[in-house]
Amino acid sequence: MAAVHTQVLPAADQETTLRAAADLLGCAQVGADELYASLCEREALGSTAIGHGIAIPHGRCHGLSEPHGALLRLRQPVTFGHEAVDLVFAIAVPAHYTHQHLMLLSELAERFSLPGFREALRQAPDAQALHELLLSEPVSSAA
Repeated sequence: MAAVHTQVLPAADQETTLRAAADLLGCAQVGADELYASLCEREALGSTAIGHGIAIPHGRCHGLSEPHGALLRLRQPVTFGHEAVDLVFAIAVPAHYTHQHLMLLSELAERFSLPGFREALRQAPDAQALHELLLSEPVSSAA
């Protein structure tokens, strides 16, 4: 992934969360407004919540040449679909990505399935610590 940004956020609702994610995903190639629209369009098809308080909103954009990601830890959970979510990993991928897009989603879902990883993200003191956790090698955990 080209860039992954992190933020601890006091989001009030799903819309605020998606807007913050789009702001972090924005780059010279694609602006935050286009990214926000793409994330909302996908979310309208069905919730991107995957369980355990995690959502992975994602969208495709024609201007991107490589994937971008943003991890947000919410101070208070917000509702995605019918699920309370406090960890959000948003992804923006180039429009031509098909298989790569699915592989990224699969890798993220696998990583977030680790209870120890989720707990470490929730206990991280700040955005820098979140970023370091994302870059670290996954450690499997029992349970």
